[in-house]
Amino acid sequence: MEINATYNSFVALGDSFTEGMSDLRPDGSYGGWADLLAGRLAARSPGFRYANLAVRGKLIRQIVEEQVGPAATMEADVVTLVGGLNDTLRPKVDMVRVRDLLTEAVERLTPACGQLVLMRSPGRNGPVMERFRPRMEELFAHIDALAARHGALVVDLYGAPSLGDPRLWDVDRLHLTAEGHRRVAEAVWQALGLEPAEDWRAPLPPAARTPWASRRVADARFARQHLGPWIGRRLTGRSSGDGRPPKRPELLPYEPPTGP
Repeated sequence: MEINATYNSFVALGDSFTEGMSDLRPDGSYGGWADLLAGRLAARSPGFRYANLAVRGKLIRQIVEEQVGPAATMEADVVTLVGGLNDTLRPKVDMVRVRDLLTEAVERLTPACGQLVLMRSPGRNGPVMERFRPRMEELFAHIDALAARHGALVVDLYGAPSLGDPRLWDVDRLHLTAEGHRRVAEAVWQALGLEPAEDWRAPLPPAARTPWASRRVADARFARQHLGPWIGRRLTGRSSGDGRPPKRPELLPYEPPTGP
């Protein structure tokens, strides 16, 4: 990849990870790695255009049905596709179907963009990660194979121990903090062949040990405020993204966020 490559447009597809949760802005909206990347690309390309079709909670079927078609018509220089992880976290999942849908998405997007970027998503270290690791690694192996077959880039966030550090994850334990999103933006930036600004893989300083009682209080709060509602949505077939529109549905000139 050329170090001084120029990109004039960017379309992001996916779920909450690409929507930007939990990189909360002062106005209550979410930023995230895709917005950060768009801002950096726009700074070096006048007239740069950006669309973000991601919606929290989307499964790979919904991403293919709702986002891939519109993204293909935009014919952007860069398209990022991150999906399938929500499927692996479901109690029951048809991994063959997930792989087939990812294949369909890649086959439709590759000829319609300058460069397709796929990701091996990060995961917070802990028991949830261990439970679903086999499914995740099956998903990532398929992503690697698709990328090799179709000339896509793969950003390996899963293989970076620093992004498994719990301190880079929000209290819901599902979404990255602002610092986590900043590192992801740098990882994609470098994958696109642009001059590195930092080592996004660098580990955080050693953490002070949290007292046992404080950890148990945090676990109880997490279960009450986040895990319980998440399980409830799974059991009832609801999604946190139901009824939500994409954050930037059209490929329009990039404008930096406003507000305090």
